[in-house]
Amino acid sequence: MITRIIAALVMLSFLPILIFWAPPICAAIVIGLMASIASFELLYRTGLLRHLRLNIYSAVMAFLVCMWSYYGCNRGLMLLGLLVYYVLLFGEMMASHVKLQMKDALICVLSGMIFPYMISSLLRILMMENGEYLVLMPFILAILSDTGAYFVGITLGKHKLCPIVSPKKTVEGLIGGVVTAVIGMMLYAFIISRYWQVELHQFYVLIYGVVGALGGVFGDLSLSVIKRQTGIKDYGNLIPGHGGILDRFDSVMITAPLTEALLLILPLVV
Repeated sequence: MITRIIAALVMLSFLPILIFWAPPICAAIVIGLMASIASFELLYRTGLLRHLRLNIYSAVMAFLVCMWSYYGCNRGLMLLGLLVYYVLLFGEMMASHVKLQMKDALICVLSGMIFPYMISSLLRILMMENGEYLVLMPFILAILSDTGAYFVGITLGKHKLCPIVSPKKTVEGLIGGVVTAVIGMMLYAFIISRYWQVELHQFYVLIYGVVGALGGVFGDLSLSVIKRQTGIKDYGNLIPGHGGILDRFDSVMITAPLTEALLLILPLVV
């Protein structure tokens, strides 16, 4: 537990440095590397696809997706990259004399394109107006909903939410996580309004809190499904006490694109 807390504090202390003081390209590189590691974790650590070249193609593609998000997704370069990735995936299938199957290519697409595009929402939010403040919201939603769900669950939890996938999660914990996330979002809105003069729409703050908390729980459960099916406890051991990138950022994988979508549909800044 002590190791877990120390690792969390180190990551949290690194976050404001990356967002507020380091050049934006640093955030793009860090998130790109995280996406590459996550791709490796999903393919190799789970045992779903231990094929060296496909693992490398997918890790490189994951990094490039994040770079495209940072540089504005030039359509020509993006299409060229997608075509190269397509040719590599199906070229390996042909070279293997069809030993590699369609499901192998699809898991590569998930790890090399879909997951990286979802997590790179952090970059696209960061590049928005007032993005340095807005990009903290996916983390706030994920951390507070998870924390609230944990403490409420262990004290009041009686009704299992999804016992086969995650035996410890309860309906009461889910409600506690939503309430905690909403309170945290309201507090965050007050702080940035008072100290940084960034006004947020109060009603939308509530919507972000509720929807974001539910999304965070779904992100956690969705990646837990893969762990249960593949029989692993953690996706890795890169982060002491937490596991791998996918273990620590499973909730953010959903709260980040969800926050980006909400910002585009329901602009939060007044």
